[in-house]
Amino acid sequence: MKAMILAAGLGTRLLPFTEFTPKPLFTISGRPLLDIIIYSLQSAGCEAVIINTHHLYKDIDSFLASQQYAIPVCTRYEPVILGTAGAIKNAADFWDNQPFMVINSDIVTDIDLRKVYDFHLSHNHQATLVLHDCAEFNNVWVDKNDFIAGIHDQEKEANLGYARKLTFTGIQVLDPEILEFIPDRVFSSSIDVYRKLILSGKKIKAYISKKYYWKDIGTPERYKETVFDKMAPEAFKRAFPACVCKKIECSKLKGDGSDRKWYRLTAAGRSIVMVDHGIRKEPGISEIDSFILIGRHLYDKGIAVPEIYLYDTFSGIVFLEDLGDVNLQAKVKAGKKILFYYKSIIKLLIKMSIVGVKEFDRSWTCQTPYYDKEVILENECRYFVDAFLRRYLKLNICYDDFKDEFILLADKALEFSVNGFMHRDFQSRNIMIKDGKPYFIDFQGGRTGPIQYDLASLLVDPYVALPCNVQYQLLDYCIDKLSSYIHIDKKKFCLCYKYCAITRNLQILGAFGHLSLVKGKTYFEQFIPTAIESLKYNLSAVEDTQFPRLKAAVS
Repeated sequence: MKAMILAAGLGTRLLPFTEFTPKPLFTISGRPLLDIIIYSLQSAGCEAVIINTHHLYKDIDSFLASQQYAIPVCTRYEPVILGTAGAIKNAADFWDNQPFMVINSDIVTDIDLRKVYDFHLSHNHQATLVLHDCAEFNNVWVDKNDFIAGIHDQEKEANLGYARKLTFTGIQVLDPEILEFIPDRVFSSSIDVYRKLILSGKKIKAYISKKYYWKDIGTPERYKETVFDKMAPEAFKRAFPACVCKKIECSKLKGDGSDRKWYRLTAAGRSIVMVDHGIRKEPGISEIDSFILIGRHLYDKGIAVPEIYLYDTFSGIVFLEDLGDVNLQAKVKAGKKILFYYKSIIKLLIKMSIVGVKEFDRSWTCQTPYYDKEVILENECRYFVDAFLRRYLKLNICYDDFKDEFILLADKALEFSVNGFMHRDFQSRNIMIKDGKPYFIDFQGGRTGPIQYDLASLLVDPYVALPCNVQYQLLDYCIDKLSSYIHIDKKKFCLCYKYCAITRNLQILGAFGHLSLVKGKTYFEQFIPTAIESLKYNLSAVEDTQFPRLKAAVS
């Protein structure tokens, strides 16, 4: 048996995701659909595969060149798309005198291809189409003897009361004689060829798949559904090897500032969390890559982060440990053991900073590899001016009004930094409490930077509004604990902390302004007054002559 995989399509219904990635290279658990299909054909006894290509054909060629299959796999480039039948005719020199299989590259199925091929050999008709009952796509008429009676043919409804409609799966087995019905070097659809066959008195046999999984991934929604169908059970298996989950329930969790979507999956009394980052739109490292690479690195280093069970970086889906619904913000609100939790968290923060930076690969970062002067000036100072002062407060102020002060602030925030792995958003809503133990989430913005910044993020956090005396108590506690690992100059450490507290405050207000006004997440507005008071206080803690314009702007 030889086979053709149809892979030339533009993937129009999957735009914009097919602009940089051809549909056959969409992945499930990191494996391209094309690879899955080739292995299925190989397992079915296929001796050679040809793939027609057009859109982003070089990407397909490059992928195939990186693989080592047990059978020959080649491509046939079409400068102009020839259609499903035209592609078959264009490969006429590839076929031999045996029936061959043709399969679409945008389907996911566990249909037994060997059984399909053997079924075709058991009858003397020139074509076998594999059909499946899928109400959304049922448009192929089948008579009581399982022959194709019509395709996309509405008038059949009146003439064939006994017939039923099913879905063409994109899998077919054809005799070489079928090539006589396909014109040379022009666009030709398989549907038109089959209609021609039926009109000429030929019969097309239907192989009806039952109890098999089949889905096409022609739209983003169906692609996401397929990824879930295939990956969720495997994720449960990895999380709970002894768990038998026949049915998986999915409930949406409340999101936060990001555009990601969070879900809790439950089965057999167990639960995991799924996060959807969205389908990848362009090449290059993205947030999901950093989430996985940094998350697994921290987990392997023994840092308190959720275990990642399974992921697919193209679809944007990650399955991870369920840490429950209680975060540090909720614990502080409850007013119990606050200092106990903060001290436990600070000890874990120190471990994350010191241990997390070891073997940390800065190429994993989707933002910047370091917390540096440019980050402070652009992502915190300018963000504060543009998103908060100008857009949210509608003040007639520009970045250049504060430029000299911001440059001084950036220099001061970095002058005595104690660098290690930096989380960058180390606040109470990103710290979960499970069974009395703290865990850190949302680490995808991690990079190398000062522990003082993460400590400031924790202590000036407007979600909890720790009293100033408690903040200073915890600052001293951090210095004391950190001193047992490395030499610390307390005065210099505190100076850096003061300026990091200001830069963090600027970032917070920029984010709250952006989330409230641009993203429509008005929930965050309630924390703006607290953040402003915190900024005022932290500005008052530095020298009187420093930052006069900034102080005036928030007074």
